[in-house]
Amino acid sequence: MMLQEEQFIPKPAEILEVNDMTSIEKLFRLKLMDEELERSFNYMPGQFVQVSVYGVGEATISICKSKTRPGPLELLVRRVGRVTNALHRLKEGDIVGIRGPFGNWFPVDEMEGHDVLIIAGGLGIAPVRGVLQHVLDNRGKYGEVNLLYGVKGYEETLFKDEVLSPFRGESGFRSFISFEKDDEFYENLMKKYPKFVKKGVVTVLFDLADSYIDPSNSYAIVAGPPVMYKFVLKELEKRNFPADRVYVTLERRMRCGVGKCGHCIIGGASSIAYVCKDGPVFSYFDILSIRGAI
Repeated sequence: MMLQEEQFIPKPAEILEVNDMTSIEKLFRLKLMDEELERSFNYMPGQFVQVSVYGVGEATISICKSKTRPGPLELLVRRVGRVTNALHRLKEGDIVGIRGPFGNWFPVDEMEGHDVLIIAGGLGIAPVRGVLQHVLDNRGKYGEVNLLYGVKGYEETLFKDEVLSPFRGESGFRSFISFEKDDEFYENLMKKYPKFVKKGVVTVLFDLADSYIDPSNSYAIVAGPPVMYKFVLKELEKRNFPADRVYVTLERRMRCGVGKCGHCIIGGASSIAYVCKDGPVFSYFDILSIRGAI
């Protein structure tokens, strides 16, 4: 069978573990059942897979782990529709289908020798978690690492142990957290660390982080809800971040993963892009010429 045809065929994968992350999000750890495929299944931070629930349908899910970490594939799934609801009903030992990995990735090799600024809102932490892990696992190759993470409250915070680890005195990166609602945990944390925790949306963190950021020597990685992008990008522009060193992921637009359905097309007659094939990762420089990308 031709390789081109292979990309349309889901490969069976066993669910090894399911962990509740929030009331609507679960972390799945999976292993491809074909041992050779499992050994050769490589991916980079920012890529995605298509997950099939047999008899229900298929959903696009970010890979939320770096290949530098041992262990199975990890997918964070928010319960928002028919397929993801079906995924949330599955348990350890159940079988799903996996297609991929698809798409391009954040330029972690190009980023070597530079500072790294990661900006995430809510579920946006999932596609950039692999970047953070990759950088930390190759710590000597990168400069300063700063994470700006906007959440609603403690209960909605994803990967709590990891994003809050700097507050426990663990080294490797700085974490700045914004929270939107009245929240006892974050209000107490803000009293203790007023220079790193602030109430509001994620953009309020820029003023806290400014003294730690050198735009002339940094790459910025952005992921989050669509409404967040234009405000974050405006803050980066104000700080003179070069547009070709600011990267965003547009994975929310995808459906088939291989450029056949047309659901993810962005742009107009003069500039068209397929998010699943040309992305999902784009530099800000690239999307400035693509109408409707942000």
